[in-house]
Amino acid sequence: MQPYPTSGQMPEPQPQQPAPNPVQTAVKLMYAGAALSLIGLILGLATVGSLKGDIEKANRKLTPTQVHSAEVVSIVLVIVVGVIAIGLWLWLARASLKGRNWARITGTVLFAIFTLLLLTTLRRPGDAIGLVFSALEWLAGLGAVILLWRRESSQFFSPRTP
Repeated sequence: MQPYPTSGQMPEPQPQQPAPNPVQTAVKLMYAGAALSLIGLILGLATVGSLKGDIEKANRKLTPTQVHSAEVVSIVLVIVVGVIAIGLWLWLARASLKGRNWARITGTVLFAIFTLLLLTTLRRPGDAIGLVFSALEWLAGLGAVILLWRRESSQFFSPRTP
């Protein structure tokens, strides 16, 4: 069997089929997750003023230099984690819309990791607003994962043969 027709012409690529409604809704939820991550990042940066006091309360034995170092590390972590989260939401949304099966698998694994992180966050006292946005972000992820694994979605993600 020859890989191409005998006329010497390449087969025409099949057009990308439009994503079914569950996938389109999942992508919208992923965009909402990115927006919630952005809001969480902004809120995290807005509360930097209280960070020094929180660090001092958590460990009274720290020197002023150690408190400052912990403050800087915390701020950098908020920024890095926030930017990465936004990027992942957008990247997975675009790949899912294109029917890339690895995107829904990766998204599901990241959702499981986020679930574990959220559960550990619930065990620690913290700011309620940040927790609300994390919970909303988790709900967006839950909805997206459920929709990406529905039957109509699975057909969209299955490999296409020319």
